[in-house]
Amino acid sequence: MSPDPLPASLPPLDTILHADCRAALARLPEASIDLVFADPPYNLQLSQDLHRPNMTLVQPVDDAWDQFGSFAEYDAFSREWLGACRRVLKPEGALWVIGSYHNIFRLGAILQDLGYWILNDVIWLKSNPMPNFRGVRFTNAHETLIWASTARGAKYTFHHHAMKALNDELQMRSDWTLPVCSGAERLKADGKRAHSTQKPEALLYRILLATTDPGDVVLDPFFGTGTTGAAARKLGRHYIGIEAREDYVELAR
Repeated sequence: MSPDPLPASLPPLDTILHADCRAALARLPEASIDLVFADPPYNLQLSQDLHRPNMTLVQPVDDAWDQFGSFAEYDAFSREWLGACRRVLKPEGALWVIGSYHNIFRLGAILQDLGYWILNDVIWLKSNPMPNFRGVRFTNAHETLIWASTARGAKYTFHHHAMKALNDELQMRSDWTLPVCSGAERLKADGKRAHSTQKPEALLYRILLATTDPGDVVLDPFFGTGTTGAAARKLGRHYIGIEAREDYVELAR
């Protein structure tokens, strides 16, 4: 199935666009989005198979969408979609992007080069991370989120008291301990995980509760299987998802 025809204006809310995010973002109106949450490709393929101690094969992140020929190619791709997101964000809007050590530092530099203003980096501590089966490095037990406003001095939304209420009336810190997506929450297709980097809904719930208002429009340019949309619906926010893979679009719908 070919990608959906792209709208010339803001599409209906609470919808998924089957398209490359760069093409879809180019057609969205300027200053029309309240918040962007992005879980872009990490560019982290393994060069060889990885096995557990019992010699069973670990299912790697080896999807075509996560493959780039060089750092320069990845940077050019990132600069294009991050620049497009800044154009569609309202002046008082903000962006969240998540990544690992493979890509988050590159993304942070690009954000600053494009004029975004970094407000926080937040560490997602995984309470149940995958071990380092080869035993040659520390177990990678976290991912990093960058929260940025559209420019230095720009206004943005932050619900300080809502975050305190989630944290036993203590100020919410920038290290969040949450489990990785597993069990019934982890979507499956043909007995295997449907998406290699599906994020837990609790993570998106916290982000949207903290940095959006009811009725706001949240854009996810790498919608995947739809976690952002699920959290937005529960919180009374609207969403627009963009996803290039047809199988992910079908799962999200």
